[in-house]
Amino acid sequence: MKFRPCIDIHNGKVKQIVGGSLTDVQDRAQENFVSEQDAKFYAELYRKHQLKGGHIILLNGADSPYYSATKEQAMQALNAYPGGMQLGGGVNPRNAAEFLDAGASHVIVTSYVFRNGAISWENLEALKKEVGAERLVLDLSCRKKEGQYYIVTDRWQKFTDEIVTLEMLARLGDYCAEYLVHAVDVEGKANGVEEELASLLGQYTDKPITYAGGVGSMRDMEILRMCGQNRLDVTVGSALDLFGGSIPFEVLRNWH
Repeated sequence: MKFRPCIDIHNGKVKQIVGGSLTDVQDRAQENFVSEQDAKFYAELYRKHQLKGGHIILLNGADSPYYSATKEQAMQALNAYPGGMQLGGGVNPRNAAEFLDAGASHVIVTSYVFRNGAISWENLEALKKEVGAERLVLDLSCRKKEGQYYIVTDRWQKFTDEIVTLEMLARLGDYCAEYLVHAVDVEGKANGVEEELASLLGQYTDKPITYAGGVGSMRDMEILRMCGQNRLDVTVGSALDLFGGSIPFEVLRNWH
């Protein structure tokens, strides 16, 4: 179980938001923290402490008036830590190479591989051909509905008909190097992890999985370790002191 750092960028600023509040309408989101530092600052910090495999997420859509500023922040972070971080947010076969060439170790994809509420195997094949499975991370971020975890797309706003299961993870495994899973309903709340989801993900052993959402204390880290059978890596955002939270970065770095 490793700590994977994050840089979430919204409206050209490094932020921590409540995941379920994100909307494309006027690019609004409920903000937990807006940093005075730019994305490059965080990338250089993670590089200094040799924390690899974290993710940079662009939280604006490509048609947003803020997208250019958000993308510029992301590119600066990639340039500051080449090969050290993954990048996601609006990635498709047309722009994936640009982010990889800029320094992303992997690209993270959600929305492009889902069409009309279902997995688009055609789009998955196109991505695999363009990027290679070894540099592709599939984001299966999800929200609970009717007792099951449904994958959500388009910056976590749209429910698909696809449910996160061990069978799904196995079916998609040939198309990616690893998975990223945000528990969207608890994302940004620092109020406890989704234990049921973590327990499900912890049963999967073929590819690395990074869990994100709800960590608020080092006790939550231990709960996640137990639920995930020590197999899940973890992202900590709003709870980290770098983003206004109570968990000291130094403590988490030493834990890692």
